[in-house]
Amino acid sequence: MPRDVYLNRRDLILGATAAGLSAAMAPRRAEAAQLEASPSPLSTDEEPTALEHITNYNNYYEFGTGKEDPAKNAHTLTTKPWTVKVDGLVSRPAEFDLNDLLKPVTLEERVYRLRCVEGWSMVIPWVGFPLSEVLNRVEPLGSAKFVAFETVLRPEEMPGVGGFFPVLDWPYVEGLRLDEAMHPLAILAVGLYGETLPNQNGAPIRLVVPWKYGFKSIKSIVRITLMEAQPPTSWNKQNPREYGFYSNVNPEVDHPRWSQATELPIGQGLFAKRKPTLMFNGYGEQVAQLYAGMDLTKFY
Repeated sequence: MPRDVYLNRRDLILGATAAGLSAAMAPRRAEAAQLEASPSPLSTDEEPTALEHITNYNNYYEFGTGKEDPAKNAHTLTTKPWTVKVDGLVSRPAEFDLNDLLKPVTLEERVYRLRCVEGWSMVIPWVGFPLSEVLNRVEPLGSAKFVAFETVLRPEEMPGVGGFFPVLDWPYVEGLRLDEAMHPLAILAVGLYGETLPNQNGAPIRLVVPWKYGFKSIKSIVRITLMEAQPPTSWNKQNPREYGFYSNVNPEVDHPRWSQATELPIGQGLFAKRKPTLMFNGYGEQVAQLYAGMDLTKFY
């Protein structure tokens, strides 16, 4: 997508939605900075979801279980300074300051579809870079087969992690097979709509894996570990019957409590209609070969 077209469309959307944003949101976006990014041929040409919906309709349970809770509460998260440790089965383990992590990379605009396991969807203009660039810098060993991710855990800044009956076993953890993590579509995002990520969307750095359900795209990453064995993942630990390790978008494999055949696009008004969900969220041409010969009803 040409950059001037993207920026013009972004400005129109921002202008149209600014009136709808609450005054309370203004200081939480005050630190947002513009990001220079190159357009990517891997972007969809679908119209992005409005910024208002992307930033106010979220799942980030560390800040509450309601869809509006992250926007209300995530301003408490301190994102500067920020470090990401990359370790495990690598030749060059490192702990990167975020600025140092970003220095050698070229940021790209990636307009991706996002499909939540709950049956709703968005189109989000991320700014990021391939995860493979970080993995290559630490030189994975031949024994590395999986990549594990961990979210920051700061109970004093995260009101959703306390209480006697926590929603999940904190910190939030996720994982990919190494070949999935090295795929060109898998990115680390540091922005959306041309600006740095809002806290509620996973600031300052998050994973985006567009062919998988949204909960696989772990937020606010502080550690990436390469390992030989399949790592534990938060929702699979919580309920393995409902949430598999792979969690590829698959309209033919229902969640035990609802169909996955259709989805509701967010932000299209009261009369929005559900639309058919695409296999691998529409990215099958690029990623289906990763799962050749696998029974996707078993490895869900």
